Amino acid sequence: MEAITIGNTKVDVAASKDLPAVVLEANAIAHIKRLLAENDMPGFGLRYGLQGGGCSGYSYLMEFEEAPQAEDEVFEFDGVRVFMNPLHIEYLRGSTIDYSDTLIGAGFQIKNPNVKRQCGCGSSFDV
Repeated sequence: MEAITIGNTKVDVAASKDLPAVVLEANAIAHIKRLLAENDMPGFGLRYGLQGGGCSGYSYLMEFEEAPQAEDEVFEFDGVRVFMNPLHIEYLRGSTIDYSDTLIGAGFQIKNPNVKRQCGCGSSFDV
C-alpha cells in the first residue's frame, strides 16, 4: 500500500478517488489572502488547473479570477475559494498546494500524487 500525506492525513493512493480534489496548506492560504488584499481583489478566487506545455506535456495553471466559470467545481479553504475545471480534477486529485519563503527562494509548491514523470527543471510533468 503506497500512502501519501495530505495535510495531516495519510491516504492510500489506490483509493485516490476518495482523495480531495486539492488541499491548500495554511501557508498557501495566508499568502493568497495577502496577495488578494495587496492587489485590492476582494471576492476573487484562485483558478487551479492544467495547461499544455513544457517539455513533459503539462504545467500548472494558477491565477486569480473574479468568479468561477459555469462548469467549475468550487472549493473553499478558510475563506479562499479555489476554482477547478472538472476535467482537470482527475489529474490533480490529491494535490497539495503550500507556500514557502526561504533564503534561496519563495513560491508555491505543488505535490501531485498523479505525476508519473517530471521534467528536470520541475515546471512541467506528465500524468
